[in-house]
Amino acid sequence: MFARLFSASLMLSELRVMFTRRRTWAMLAAIAMIPILLATAVYLSADQIAPGEGPPFLDRVTQNGLFTGFTAMLLAMPLFLPLTMSVVSGDTIAGEAGLGTLRYLLIAPVGRARLLVVKYLATLVFALVGTFVLMIAGAIIGAILFPVGPVTLLSGDVIQIPEALGRMAIVALYTTVSMMGMLALGLFISTLTTIPVGAMTGVLVASGVSQILDNLPQLAWLHEWLFTHYWLDFADILRQPIELGSLGANVILQLGYVAVFGALAYGRLASKDILS
Repeated sequence: MFARLFSASLMLSELRVMFTRRRTWAMLAAIAMIPILLATAVYLSADQIAPGEGPPFLDRVTQNGLFTGFTAMLLAMPLFLPLTMSVVSGDTIAGEAGLGTLRYLLIAPVGRARLLVVKYLATLVFALVGTFVLMIAGAIIGAILFPVGPVTLLSGDVIQIPEALGRMAIVALYTTVSMMGMLALGLFISTLTTIPVGAMTGVLVASGVSQILDNLPQLAWLHEWLFTHYWLDFADILRQPIELGSLGANVILQLGYVAVFGALAYGRLASKDILS
């Protein structure tokens, strides 16, 4: 079944196209700049930061540079990461239709289901690369500007640097999982239009609306169904032992969004006359 929905050659071709675009590298460079700008700002104003002031972990950055990546991820999650993900996911089908290459892709022959799977997996690879770029850039700039040593977790336990780097990798993986629902939504919206900018805007607006609804206590019953609800729960990874409750709930939620919007995307593309 999976073999019929996946093509290694098509996947490699899609990744080659994605990672040879200047836009992709520009977005990855912008992601890497988040921890760099954060660390530089903290370094220049370290004496003015009081404990508990600013974003979570900010006061810990000067004590241990490895916290630069965690703090940068918290800053990037509400807007900047969704922005880059909306650009990539919104361009999946709409970009091909706008360029007039979608019809030729399907003539190749490439089944519509296979095309959607490959396009989605490619966006997931970008999300994985982007989150690791952010964490790696945070670790490097943090080590350059601040002391680096054993990390004191939120639970009060102390772990050594190798384990701390492993926790950073887990945070990057968790963030990638958190983007799965949004990427699936972007894939679906991308099948509705031939204008990539319109699809990108739709995905970004959906992310903003979801985050706003998640902050309204009157809609508490809805919160656990919003794809943004567990985005910041990677703080549970910084405890000993790692708290798995919200992590598991996030995985189930994101897979649910992938199933629903993946099916909607296929239904839309399967019934669509491809004229361009």
